[in-house]
Amino acid sequence: MPYVSAIGTDAEEVTGKCDVRFAAVRESLRENLAHRGELGAAVAVIVEGRAVVELWCGWADGNRTRAWRRDTLVNVFSVGKALAGLCLLMLVSRGQLDADDPVSRCWPEFAAAGKEGITVREVLSHRAGLAAIGQDLPEGSLYDWDRVTGALAAQQPWWRPGTGHGYHVHTFGFLVGEIARRVTGESLGSFLRREVAGALSVDLSFGLARRDRGRRAEYVVDFEHTARAAGVRPEVADMHLRERAYLNPPGATGIGTVNTSSWLDAELPSANLHAGALGIARVYDALISGESRLLDAEVLREATAEAAGGEDLVLGRPSRFGLGFQLTQPERPLGPNMKSFGHFGTGGSVGFADPEADLAFAYVMNRGGPQWQDPRNRALIDAVYDALAQPSTS
Repeated sequence: MPYVSAIGTDAEEVTGKCDVRFAAVRESLRENLAHRGELGAAVAVIVEGRAVVELWCGWADGNRTRAWRRDTLVNVFSVGKALAGLCLLMLVSRGQLDADDPVSRCWPEFAAAGKEGITVREVLSHRAGLAAIGQDLPEGSLYDWDRVTGALAAQQPWWRPGTGHGYHVHTFGFLVGEIARRVTGESLGSFLRREVAGALSVDLSFGLARRDRGRRAEYVVDFEHTARAAGVRPEVADMHLRERAYLNPPGATGIGTVNTSSWLDAELPSANLHAGALGIARVYDALISGESRLLDAEVLREATAEAAGGEDLVLGRPSRFGLGFQLTQPERPLGPNMKSFGHFGTGGSVGFADPEADLAFAYVMNRGGPQWQDPRNRALIDAVYDALAQPSTS
């Protein structure tokens, strides 16, 4: 397939390369920069194992002094939940853990407050009833792993596990990470670096090493562009639970903390994955290509089948989950095909795989947009599928 390089290297232009068939993706990224409030961003698309789009644009800082580069890394928030879940699924695939094991088998303290029967599967599918911590945690506790996981071990479920589901906004990463630590004896971040990033030769990590911070994009929280989408139904969501889920521990949302050294030094699997678009897309491509052997076929099949669906007790709107992955749904599609799986992140970042199209997609950015349906990622995804619908020029 012939490639067309994007025009120029200036931050106000789109840089990189894309196959001529996907020129509309380049144009959509340019439109995001010119008209949809983009500050800096990158998009990558892999089709049938081949990178057909790798583009970036804009600025890596709010003062517009550093241009976004090919190797820029940025915080992608909940996109990391899928990578955290993947690490646990790899342990299942290797026979070190069973999805139907009680969590308390590897984490005995977790059995407190009636949680002895909660399974790994229920944690991965947001059905464990542990979407929030009830006790007030003090400032700084976000960075005290043992304190947060100890609070989760003591927490009584907010609903009877397995009877409903609710997005585990911040607790997901601590739960998954502690299960993995109990099984492997190492942190989830260490496992990710070796078994995923190292195995695939991609650049991603929970937190960010000091040596890499010179190429990190500052995340700009801009309340003019970032807005919670309407549609939360209080009659569905427990609003007290929702508040606790988002705001406890203090600083977990990243507002006021995302650019601090404490945030970068920590491993927060629900919230501080740092990556570029191509690295995320390569992980999803590896999952559907089967060449990486990250997961065996049966574990991947189970992980991408619906394990929880319908009204979300935290979000107050419909959501769909497999094991660790968000699944496509009409309100928030990952393309047009029903087998797509991935994860969105705060502000608009997203990574997903579409096995029907043999496609992996990732978009990352450093200024947030609407929290539920972002016109920037939708424009890029739509452009990709419009291009796929056109005859190939190869």
